[in-house]
Amino acid sequence: MLRISLTISLTARRCQRCTSMVLLGLVLTVGAASAMAQQPVRSPSDTVREFYKAMREKRFVEAFGLSIYKPAIDGLKPQEFEDLKSDFDRMAEAIPEKVDISGEQISGDDAAVFVKVPKDNDPSHTDVEPVSLIRDNGQWIVGDRDNQAIVKKAGNRFFFQARIDAHHNEVNAVLGRISIAQLAYFQQHNGVFADLPALIAAGLLDKDLAGTESTGYRFHIELGKDAKTYSAGAEPAQYGRTGLLSFFMDQSGVKSSDVGGKRFTPLRD
Repeated sequence: MLRISLTISLTARRCQRCTSMVLLGLVLTVGAASAMAQQPVRSPSDTVREFYKAMREKRFVEAFGLSIYKPAIDGLKPQEFEDLKSDFDRMAEAIPEKVDISGEQISGDDAAVFVKVPKDNDPSHTDVEPVSLIRDNGQWIVGDRDNQAIVKKAGNRFFFQARIDAHHNEVNAVLGRISIAQLAYFQQHNGVFADLPALIAAGLLDKDLAGTESTGYRFHIELGKDAKTYSAGAEPAQYGRTGLLSFFMDQSGVKSSDVGGKRFTPLRD
């Protein structure tokens, strides 16, 4: 389905404490390095269990630290993390309380862990799906090398770009649902179309389309003369954060363009 630096300045009157501070820093550094050296290497299965457990418990920094997404979370500012938290929360809610693992397969620095997941159409039965892992700096992490390269390239913009891509796809799907809802309303109301609140009130569209939280977009419908025609549109709630494209739809189809988050009205032929 997110660095903190600390600089300590010492004045001349406090310079006698410098040696002690440096020695303390060296002790802490050596101690940390020793602890890392003694840290046991998790098996691929243990890594998957820990990853899903941390995600389920919403310990997102910990969870993504066990995956190829660590570069995407490390550089996030607190406000950026907060902006993405609702997306992460939805990821956590989709993870079952118990993750059953049926086995693992290791081939050099690549591995697959086979996880049992409930079927969408029959939760009483399960399918077995592979979870890919790679060995990175001696530790197994969740993910594959191709996507790891993509994440490293995007850095801390990765999650925002992934969100934007998902929202763009969702907007297209919602506009398709609006088209179907308008057809149903047209047939039920003597050949007239409806605005967005009326379609929601009629139960033809989900209530969440009245807000922006689920899609990251504001949707609207404009009615023509006597409600015999209509057009629909959608703009990102936060340009650059929840989307880049603005959308327009009428009977001729869907069009989109990056117009800085403003309404997009294509020039008519």
